Amino acid sequence: MKFLTAIPIYNEERTLHEVLQEVRRYSLDILVVNDGSTDRTAAMLAKEPGLTVITHTANRGYGAALISAYDYTLRHGYDVLVTMDCDGQHEPARIPVLLEAIHDADIVSGSRYLRDFRQTALPTPADRRHINQTITAELNETFGLQLTDSFCGFKAYRASALAQLHITETGWGMPLQLWVQAAQAGLRIKEIGVPRIYLDPNRAFGGVLDDAEQRLTYYRKIIADALVQPPDISTHDFECFGAFQPPRSCR
Repeated sequence: MKFLTAIPIYNEERTLHEVLQEVRRYSLDILVVNDGSTDRTAAMLAKEPGLTVITHTANRGYGAALISAYDYTLRHGYDVLVTMDCDGQHEPARIPVLLEAIHDADIVSGSRYLRDFRQTALPTPADRRHINQTITAELNETFGLQLTDSFCGFKAYRASALAQLHITETGWGMPLQLWVQAAQAGLRIKEIGVPRIYLDPNRAFGGVLDDAEQRLTYYRKIIADALVQPPDISTHDFECFGAFQPPRSCR
């Protein structure tokens, strides 16, 4: 099974090298999407060997970074895409667990609430836990899903499943559009437990999304829009460099 591990990054100079060093133990092919970082991330990536890097010249959002990863996966003939964050919340050692679970699923999603682990971590910020529970319950009720964590970014996707999705949401609410489309397409969804690790509970979303009520309203709008709007295939505008041949859409 040919798989790619993709990591969206925005200003992750503190954790970048350590995370990549660990990911290399479990994945030969690594794609980093640098979503307009303004710290030393770009300079550090230039010194990291054996990576493919897609660079968004400006910060376009978490969803936009994953759209670029989806596009790259499909254009380069991978069977499976693994996605994970670079802030230390996702343990690369669990990549093989995701890959093992994908054998009878189309999307395998990590869940921080499926079971408890012994890892020492800061408690989940109360507003994030409440919003996750609320949105997850609403998705389950509306679409007959059985999710316990609708926001975890540690996932594995079959490329055949990605080809059925047309994600256009570029912000933090992208996973909700994903779940709506996956349910509508009848994709097989599985969750696996992953540790609940919050290293920086004060990390902000930015702008109005720092307000919990505004964030909840935004998330509900993503779900409502996904139900009534036909999907559009978005276009990409980014620069690429790295160890592999860049896709035609890179310029």
